[in-house]
Amino acid sequence: MINETLTMVFVLATGVWLGAIFFGGLWWTIRKSVSSKHPALWFFCSLFLRMSIALAGFYFIARGHWERLLLCLLGFVIARLIMMWLTRSSGENKIRPSQEAIHAP
Repeated sequence: MINETLTMVFVLATGVWLGAIFFGGLWWTIRKSVSSKHPALWFFCSLFLRMSIALAGFYFIARGHWERLLLCLLGFVIARLIMMWLTRSSGENKIRPSQEAIHAP
């Protein structure tokens, strides 16, 4: 019972780790590609590497158990939510309506 619980905690933590690599890599790629002469190459190579790592991680963690795969995917989604929270823009960067739109009837 305890061994199974520890395994599931490890699977969830691995999902968070895989998600952090995937979405952290996406954030890094976006920042690098903005100043690059070949942004499409950055995005393609990054996507290939991030997908390879994530899919290999899911494959090795699941080991034929759908419960592990589902829990790992939950950790992956949790990492996405954490990365969205960490990289959100402040309220100052929001687009404000133009003066014309404010005074429109």
